[in-house]
Amino acid sequence: MSVWLQIIGVLVACLALGWLLRFAGERVTGGRPFFRDMSLSVAFGYVVAVVVLIWIIWSYYLARTLVAPEVNKYFFFRLAIEGFLLFAAAAWLFRLLGRSVGTAGSKKLFRQMPLTASFGLFTILIYALLAIFAGVIAPHGQEQILQGVAANIPPGGDPAIGGSADYPLGTDQIGRDILSRLIYGAQNTVGIAFATTCLAFFIGGTLGFLAATLGGWLDQILSRTVDVLMAIPSLIFALLLMTIASAWAGSEKGLLTFYMVIIIAVIDSTRVFRLARAVGVNIVVMDYIEAAKLRGEGLTYLIFKEILPNATAPLLAEFGLRFCFVFLTIASLSFLGVGIQPPLADWGTMVRDLAQFINFAAFAPRVASAPLLAAGAIALLTVAVNFVVDWMLHRTSGLKE
Repeated sequence: MSVWLQIIGVLVACLALGWLLRFAGERVTGGRPFFRDMSLSVAFGYVVAVVVLIWIIWSYYLARTLVAPEVNKYFFFRLAIEGFLLFAAAAWLFRLLGRSVGTAGSKKLFRQMPLTASFGLFTILIYALLAIFAGVIAPHGQEQILQGVAANIPPGGDPAIGGSADYPLGTDQIGRDILSRLIYGAQNTVGIAFATTCLAFFIGGTLGFLAATLGGWLDQILSRTVDVLMAIPSLIFALLLMTIASAWAGSEKGLLTFYMVIIIAVIDSTRVFRLARAVGVNIVVMDYIEAAKLRGEGLTYLIFKEILPNATAPLLAEFGLRFCFVFLTIASLSFLGVGIQPPLADWGTMVRDLAQFINFAAFAPRVASAPLLAAGAIALLTVAVNFVVDWMLHRTSGLKE
């Protein structure tokens, strides 16, 4: 109860400070519109933002100055703050470089790009390079069990807690290098998710445009089928189908991965179908579509030359969002043991295999950070893609800052 009283007291104090800020600002500035028209809720928000910023700075100061064991509870907080600042600086430098190097069109694009989109684009580029050149960048193989190397080496490379400078992110429970598996995880998890998303768009987009163009009984059959599939929660449906596919695949792990791609692509194609059909229905009534039909153009020409170019913007934005959902679904299935199978490195599987290290968080936070490395890789890519998608939606909507 005392904690709630403290929280209520802080909120009341912030509300009072907000009113005081608005009153003092109006008096000092002679009634400038910024303070005169400011509502109490806005003033309260400014005060809360300042309080939170002060708390973050103070907590980071404690994380940098306190010694063990007090520093343990601030370890992950310090990593989060330093990581945020590092990526913000990298995104700013990346945007600055894009404004100076490249074609006139790319320079203009980077000048219009907000820092969040720059961060997302920079992160996606890093992930793509890791996925493409994983075999060159990774110091060890994804399934290589290191001979003469202890298992469960904690991340950080500190010999005082059992770490090793040769393995900065440590090793897993059977002696595989976690850094190498994280890099190969980008190739496997992200690569398979990208291929699955492309397949989902091919299926859903083609059927959606066909339904919009032809209409009639084909539209009704496809739409009602999609309604039935969308009524089932996608993750539960995928888990059920993957359980059945596991029995079919037997010991063929590659075949199970193939089944997973097909299952997720079909399930997610229902969402793509709805969007493609909705966009296509609005396009097929345009005059240029009627003119193309009068010229005698076929169905293929109408879809790929007339409808698809005019539906590119919403489909590209949906592709980014759909990629995030597919990516998270694959990681979830792998965490549950029915997704990408060992010995392939996968971030969802790594989180599951290293989950027991969370038990050491109270007295050995670096040891507990092992499963958070893969989880952080999943979260970072998801946030980055969403930043880029938000920017694309803003640009295509015609809205201005």
